[in-house]
Amino acid sequence: MAEQDYDYDLFTIGIGSGGVRASRIAAAHGAKVAAAEEYRVGGTCVIRGCVPKKMLVYGAHFAEDLEDATHFGWTVEGKSFDWVKLRDHVQSDVTRLEGLYGETLSNHDVTVFKERAEITGDHEITLACGRVLTAKYILVATGATPHKPEFEGNEHCITSNEAFHLDEVPRRILIAGGGYIANEFAGIFNEFGSKVTIANRSDVILRGYDAALRDRLLQISLTKGIEFCFNVDFEYVRKQDDGTLLVKMTGHDERVFDQVMIATGRVPNTDGLGLEKVGVELGENGEIKVDAFSKTTVDYIYAVGDVTDRVQLTPVAIREGQAFADSVFGPGEPYAVDHSCIPSAVFSHPPIAAVGMTEGEARNRLGNIRVYQSDFRPMKNVVAGRSERGLYKMIVDAANDRIVGVHMIGPESPEIMQAAAVAVKAGLTKADFDATTAIHPTMAEELVLLK
Repeated sequence: MAEQDYDYDLFTIGIGSGGVRASRIAAAHGAKVAAAEEYRVGGTCVIRGCVPKKMLVYGAHFAEDLEDATHFGWTVEGKSFDWVKLRDHVQSDVTRLEGLYGETLSNHDVTVFKERAEITGDHEITLACGRVLTAKYILVATGATPHKPEFEGNEHCITSNEAFHLDEVPRRILIAGGGYIANEFAGIFNEFGSKVTIANRSDVILRGYDAALRDRLLQISLTKGIEFCFNVDFEYVRKQDDGTLLVKMTGHDERVFDQVMIATGRVPNTDGLGLEKVGVELGENGEIKVDAFSKTTVDYIYAVGDVTDRVQLTPVAIREGQAFADSVFGPGEPYAVDHSCIPSAVFSHPPIAAVGMTEGEARNRLGNIRVYQSDFRPMKNVVAGRSERGLYKMIVDAANDRIVGVHMIGPESPEIMQAAAVAVKAGLTKADFDATTAIHPTMAEELVLLK
C-alpha cells in the first residue's frame, strides 16, 4: 500500500496517559492522527487509578487531622464523614479531567473513536462498529488490568476499579495483595473506619522498596489497627444470604467480611487486540515486547506504557509516548527513554517515596557503600501526641561519594522526593547535600543534615 493511501499517519489504540501524549505530540508534528478508546478517555490513571485514588487519600488524611487539631487548640464539633459525598465529588472531578483530555486531543485535530479497535491486518484497524481504517503506524497504549487469581468465588471480589464506586464504606474489608495498591487502599479504608485485613501470599509487603521502609510501614500499619495475614492463599469466597462474604484462607478458620478486594498486581491489556495475527511478539505475562524505542517485532507497530510491562507508572508512559512521537514524527534524531533511576511513591499512611538503589541492591552491585539514616518524630506528631516516626535513608557509593539511592517514609515524603530525585539523577554527591543550607524547621532538612 502506498504511503498516501493510508487513512491516518498514526492510529493509537488506547487513550490513557501514554496514548494521549503520543497522539497529541504526533499531531503537533504534523501527523494525521486518530485514536480509539473503548471505555473513557484518560485511561487508568485519570479514570480509575492514581488521580481518584489520591483524592481518596486526601480525604482519608482528614480523619487524623481532625483528631490532631484538638492538640493545636481547635475544637471541632459534630464531625462526621459522608462517603457518598466524597465518592461523588471525586467522580465529578474525574469527569472534568476526562473532558480536558478530550479537549486537548480535539484542539490538536486528533480524531477520537469511542469504541474498541482491533488490528485485523497489515496496517489495518477494525472498529467495533465494523468500520475498517488504515494507518502507516499503529501505537498500542491499552495499559493494564487488575489481575484476579483463580479460586472459588473470585467473582464475588472487587478490584481497585470497583472500589471507587462502592455505595458505602465496608465495615470489614479483606484486601489481597502486598503491593502499593493493597497498602494504599488499606490506609484509605482504615481511616474511613473499616476494619482492614491484608492477606498476602508471601511475608513481604512492597517488594522492591528498601527493607527498613517496608518494616516501618508494617509497624505503623499494625499500630493503626490494620491486620496482616502472611503466607496465605484463598481457598474460597462464598456469598451468604445476608450479602456478606465467607472467606477461607489457607491456615485460617473461615472468616466473614463485607468486601473482599483483590489487589494482586496488574496484567498487560493485550487480549483481543489482534496482535498475534500480524506477528507482534508477546511475553510470558502477555506484555508486548518492544525495543528501546518502543518498537514491537512488527516494524510499523509500537507500544508504550503498562501494556509493555516495563515500568508501570503513569509518568513513564507519558515519557515513552513523547519519545515515540518525537522519534517517529519529529524532525530530530530518534531517542529512547532512560528507565533507570525512576522515582516512585506509595501513598500509604504515612507515604513512602524512593529513588535509586535500595541498601541491599547497592551492597550487591557496588560492594562498598555508606548508609546515612535519620529516624525522627515529625514536629506535628510531637504536638499531636503521636508516636509515629519518619525514616530517611541515603545510600552512597563509597568509591566516589555519589548518592545512589534515597528512601523516605513520613508525611509529605513524595513531595520532598521529587526534588531529591533530581539530585540523585544528576549524580550529586553526599558532599553536595552537606554543602546545602537547611530550611529550618522542616522534615526535608534531614536530607542535608544526615551524618
